[in-house]
Amino acid sequence: MADTAARTMSRTRERRAYASFGARPSGTRHPLVATAMVLPLAALLVVVFGGWDAVVTQASSVGVMLGR
Repeated sequence: MADTAARTMSRTRERRAYASFGARPSGTRHPLVATAMVLPLAALLVVVFGGWDAVVTQASSVGVMLGR
């Protein structure tokens, strides 16, 4: 419990460092930026592991279950 003040001061310094550089702390990235970062890796995995067929099969199954 006595360590609480030291941790609070550390967090305050981190926030000031982010503010001085105009950067956001991790975890607050815009969803479109996160999507743009993930899509190339997702495309690579689909090509390497042949995932496109699995996606089409699953989408078809869901469509059948929904009656489309």
